[in-house]
Amino acid sequence: SEILSSLPLQMSLYFNVYFFPFWWLITVTILYQKYPVLSDYYKFILVTIMILVSLTELIRLYLGYVGNLLEKVPELAGFWLLTLLPQLPVILFLLFNEGLKIHPLERAVHIIFAAFLSFQVVAAFFTLKRMVNTLATRFRLTEFHRLEEQRPGAG
Repeated sequence: SEILSSLPLQMSLYFNVYFFPFWWLITVTILYQKYPVLSDYYKFILVTIMILVSLTELIRLYLGYVGNLLEKVPELAGFWLLTLLPQLPVILFLLFNEGLKIHPLERAVHIIFAAFLSFQVVAAFFTLKRMVNTLATRFRLTEFHRLEEQRPGAG
């Protein structure tokens, strides 16, 4: 009964849970300050992104905790996909799109958040790979033992 969960991934999730409210507060405060000078379509995009990131991050962190600590492949795969697809591209958009009139503090917290996400994508991939291989091996061994017991003249 080997432990399959990843300590580095779990530490990253732990610190991300405490960093996310800080990131959200800074991003919303700066968005409030620069909102009047943004064009209409950037206003709409930023408000949509804040809602999307807020909801996705809560679900993503929950799936990461459950998938890693309880060694559940579907939850960890969901965490990996939510990190890779909506979260990472959105944070990179916020970090590199100069039309958003990025504030230096905003850039700093986006860089930290992007670093968290990048590390979690890599760590979750290798953790998932290890979990799937181990669970597949356990399944094959269980099937082998079941077939051994059913074989005539066994025992």
